[in-house]
Amino acid sequence: MSSDSFIACLPLLLRRKTQESMTNRTFTMIKPDATAKGHTGAILDQIIKAGFSIKAMKWTRLTTEQAGEFYAVHKERPFYGELVDFMSSGPIVAAILEKDNAVADFRKLIGATDPAKADDGTIRKLFAASVGENAVHGSDSDENAQIEGSFFFSGLERF
Repeated sequence: MSSDSFIACLPLLLRRKTQESMTNRTFTMIKPDATAKGHTGAILDQIIKAGFSIKAMKWTRLTTEQAGEFYAVHKERPFYGELVDFMSSGPIVAAILEKDNAVADFRKLIGATDPAKADDGTIRKLFAASVGENAVHGSDSDENAQIEGSFFFSGLERF
């Protein structure tokens, strides 16, 4: 195969590799409330101690438009505007995590959306203040993990 042929095939190879590996990957965001309170390191520590490998990570800030696009699935819900405002209010940490059974295991690690109902020791029980300010986002399915991870990371940024 010539180098030109290889370069032409590279996007396909990267996309295939990413799609194949996403079944053991999930996406998370450490939200503005948690970053503002200085919980980023402690949350990442919990994630790593739970056996997850960080495959991509970035510190960034969503614009109102980007937050609206990311949460477009909730556009018709009454809390949408408040959610978009909150998610664009400060920096976030976006990450792709890898582990066997990643989505289900991460959902268990973060706990219920309402920290008052979250199990002891979960990230939301430890670091969230309310349903609205619940410290972290975690994908709810393999499909959404792929979509959400692709929102923040190109194929070249995922290891």
